[in-house]
Amino acid sequence: MDQLRVPSPLVELREPGLGVRVFLKRDDLIHPELPGNKWRKLKHNLRDAAGAKRLLTFGGAYSNHLLATAAAGHHFGFETIGVVRGEEHRPLNDVLAAAVAHGMALTYLDRTAYRAKTEALPALRRRWGEFFLIPEGGANPAGVRGCAELVAEIDVPFDVVACSCGTGTTLAGIAAALAPGQRALGFSALKGGFLDADVTRLQTETYGGRRGDWSIDADFAFGGFARRAPDLDAFIDGFEARHGLRLNWVYEAKMVYGLLERIRRGGFAPGTTIVAVVAG
Repeated sequence: MDQLRVPSPLVELREPGLGVRVFLKRDDLIHPELPGNKWRKLKHNLRDAAGAKRLLTFGGAYSNHLLATAAAGHHFGFETIGVVRGEEHRPLNDVLAAAVAHGMALTYLDRTAYRAKTEALPALRRRWGEFFLIPEGGANPAGVRGCAELVAEIDVPFDVVACSCGTGTTLAGIAAALAPGQRALGFSALKGGFLDADVTRLQTETYGGRRGDWSIDADFAFGGFARRAPDLDAFIDGFEARHGLRLNWVYEAKMVYGLLERIRRGGFAPGTTIVAVVAG
């Protein structure tokens, strides 16, 4: 595919007084329409979908996974259907409008039905015909395997990989690929501590059991998924002013905010090298 940039660049973050080295794994630069872990999670799913006519997947109203699936369908010749959590709102937000512009058909499930979305699959097949199902966020073994490939691209010695967590797929893959002595730290973009079970389930489905040294920090969700606060917005503006990079407020901004806060609180030994994944 044109413009695909793999491996993605690794850039050292220059922040004074940290006492550790931080590198940004710029997965947001992999492709303008399929950035970061979205491409990694879709890559093997698209191969598995060979021969299918259409793809169907799920996501919230601000789901970059829906947008990436729509873009992948456009580039690789699939029809795409996005099942959106909640009621339809007009006008569409920028994410859903872009998905539609890439040819995605949208349908909606109220929040109660969405929680039991697998039960809706027969009705969705009656309405749309046969489709290849990609779970929400690409959260399946194919997605995990794609995310695991990131670790081999890191060409500096490192101790920790940090990433944002929505479904836990990225963390599950990264952690499984680590060498002894390395660890992965996920920062939840969602309120609550249920992601540990999701990551364990994904690793078990993919590898037969829990893999790697990993943990999840749920203290920097800023109220929950797609929620924000004035101090997060101020951090995003300040980070952009210092480094020329505007972080995604739903995911990466929370991760980088939490990582820098943990560093400043002495959460990492001096001299530790950390790679933070900017997935876009």
